[in-house]
This record gives sequence, structure tokens and C-alpha cells, in this order.
Amino acid sequence: MTDFNDRERAEEAKFAFDEENAFKIAARRNRLLGQWAAEKMQLTAEETDAYAKAVVQADFEEAGDEDVIRKLLGDLTAAGVEIDEAGVRAALDEKSVEARRQLMGGA
Repeated sequence: MTDFNDRERAEEAKFAFDEENAFKIAARRNRLLGQWAAEKMQLTAEETDAYAKAVVQADFEEAGDEDVIRKLLGDLTAAGVEIDEAGVRAALDEKSVEARRQLMGGA
């Protein structure tokens, strides 16, 4: 019976580890997206930092990425940046890969 309990604890620990990593990757991705969008909107360094934090916060509004995409698309459009939803989604995919590399690579 202890083998089963040990295996169950190991699986729970792996699940918790995987969930924590997914959260960290999403937060890093959102920060990178915020910095990308801020550059497109030509924000100052201070504004860029604040905007990146706002994008991270936007992800807590609802499950999934739609809240982040909606924020970025709305802000970029309001700032006069010519971009469509496909462009924002492409940046989201690109920054997801970059965030995973940074976190898994220890950068």
C-alpha cells in the first residue's frame, strides 16, 4: 500500500509543479507581450513597465487568453497602431515560446 501512496504523492507533486510552471510561463509571456505592445505604442520606459504589469493583471479577468488579447488589441488600436487580432495572436504565440525558453533555460 505504501507504493501506491508514494506514487500518488509523486503524481500530486508533479501536477503542482506543472501548474506552477504554466502560471509562471503565462505571467512571463504577458509581461513580454506588454513590453512588445508598449514599444509599438512608443511608451517611455516607466510607462512600459507599468503597461507590462497591467497586461499581466488583465489575464486574471477571465480564464484563457481572450482578456489579454482584447486588452492589447484595444490599447494598440486606441494608440493608432495598425494591427489586427491575427497580429496580436501571432505575438502571443511568439512570446509564449520566448517565455518558455527564458524560464526553462534559467534566463
